[in-house]
Amino acid sequence: MYYPAMAESDEFPHRPVLQLLTGHFHETSGYRAYRPRGSDDWLLIHTIGGTGRFGHPDGELLARPGDWVLLRPGTLHDYAVAASDTRWELLWAHFQPRPDWLAWLDWPEVAPGLLLLQLSDPAVAGRFHTVHRLFHSDLRRHEAFAMNALEALFLECDRLNPEAASARSDPRVRRAVSYLERHLADKVALADVAAAVGLSESRLAHIFRAEMGQTVQHYLEARRMQRAGELLQRTGFPVQQVAAVTGFESPFYFSRRFKRWTGQSPLAYRLASQPG
Repeated sequence: MYYPAMAESDEFPHRPVLQLLTGHFHETSGYRAYRPRGSDDWLLIHTIGGTGRFGHPDGELLARPGDWVLLRPGTLHDYAVAASDTRWELLWAHFQPRPDWLAWLDWPEVAPGLLLLQLSDPAVAGRFHTVHRLFHSDLRRHEAFAMNALEALFLECDRLNPEAASARSDPRVRRAVSYLERHLADKVALADVAAAVGLSESRLAHIFRAEMGQTVQHYLEARRMQRAGELLQRTGFPVQQVAAVTGFESPFYFSRRFKRWTGQSPLAYRLASQPG
C-alpha cells in the first residue's frame, strides 16, 4: 500500500483528553490516522491482531500482535493498517498520566517520542481489556476505576520493561513536575520552576520538553484542566472556586481555556458527568 503525503486538511480529528479515553477498533485496508502535531495527551496502542504501521521521520514501525506502542504528547501520529496486511485490531487509550507514572513510561525508543514494548504475556493484554471495560461501564466513578486499572497496567509493563533498571528519567524533570503539582493553585512562571530545581530557564525548558514531549507551561495547564475536571465531577464548587483552586484569577478566562480543552463549558461538563 502506498502512503501518500498528508496535508493539514487531512488531519484526523482529536479533542484533548483530561484523563482517559479508550477504544477497541477492528480496522481494514485504507484506515489511517494522521495528526502532524500529535496530541496534547499520551497515546497507548496495543496490537491484538493483524498489523499496524506507524510512520516516523526516519521510516516506519510495523506493529504486530504483542506490540505495545506509546506516543508522547506532541509526537507525530501517522498510523494505519500496514501494507503487508488487510486488517488491524487494536486497543487504544489517550490518557494524561499521573505524575508518579512518568518513570514507568520510559520505554525503548524507536524514534523521538515513539516508544515500543514487545510483550506477549496475555495477562498484560487482559489488563488493558479491563481498562477499556471499566471506562465504558455504568459504574459510578467509572473513569477513576479505569485510571486505577491503567496504573496497574503500566506497573506491569514497567516490571517487564528490559530497560526499566537503567531508566533514563531525569531527576530534575521529576523535581520540576513535583513543584508544579504543589503549585497548581498558584501563579507560576517558568523562572519559578527553574529556580526550584536549580537550572536556567532555557536548560529546564530543553530537558523538560525532551523528556515530557511538551513545554512546562503546557504540562501545567493540562494538569490544571485535569484537576478542574475532577472538581467539577466530584464537588459542588461553583465555577469561580474551581478556577481559583486551579490557578486562574479570572473565571471567564478559565471557562474559555476549559472549553478549548474539552469542547464544553465547565457547567456543561459537570452536567454531562452526572450519572443518569
